[in-house]
Amino acid sequence: MTVNALELANKLIARFGELFSQPAEFRGEVTLVCNQPERIQEVCEFAKKELGFDYLVDISSVDNYGEDPRFTIVYELYGYGHRCHLRLKTSVGEENCELPTVTTVWRTADWHEREIYDMMGVRFRGHPDLRRILMWEGYPYFPLRKDFPLAGKPSELPDVAFSKPAPLEGGPFVTVAGGKDTIAREPRVRVPETQSLETNSRLERRADIRRAHEPDTPSSHTS
Repeated sequence: MTVNALELANKLIARFGELFSQPAEFRGEVTLVCNQPERIQEVCEFAKKELGFDYLVDISSVDNYGEDPRFTIVYELYGYGHRCHLRLKTSVGEENCELPTVTTVWRTADWHEREIYDMMGVRFRGHPDLRRILMWEGYPYFPLRKDFPLAGKPSELPDVAFSKPAPLEGGPFVTVAGGKDTIAREPRVRVPETQSLETNSRLERRADIRRAHEPDTPSSHTS
């Protein structure tokens, strides 16, 4: 007997009642909003054990800057048995931006929750190793918040390798605005000091590909 995501979402509503809003369906994807963030671990445990969502695809966060609650946490669930996808959302305010961890349900939540803590500042109570995963320990900001400037912020901290604006301000991994073409804007082949391009094999391969798609260029293929 086959099931679909909407049927599974309704089973969650039947189990938890007014904890959820009515499911929203858009382009074949079903989303449920959990109105009590403190119970998200309980919801996820039921979704895995009783509804077959044995794979946690991702956990992401949204900064609703200027709104309350400010942060939305999004859980993407999938079941290998029934091949259904379900999205769960819940929100927390800025003053008490903490949720129970779901690492006890899916071990893969470990790094997802650490990244959200590092980039957005939302904490996960009960996480076995809640520390920064991209920025260094002691970094005072959360770079994915909407009030964090794109160029970064200066950080004067002791015992750190650098104190320039972060993250990666002006470095080779920052896409250049403007430029004559997409290759000039490609972050990994730019020389920051000169805005010029490195002449390496990767760039040469890209140039070959570009020439192959230009009009009036003889094809290199022979029949």
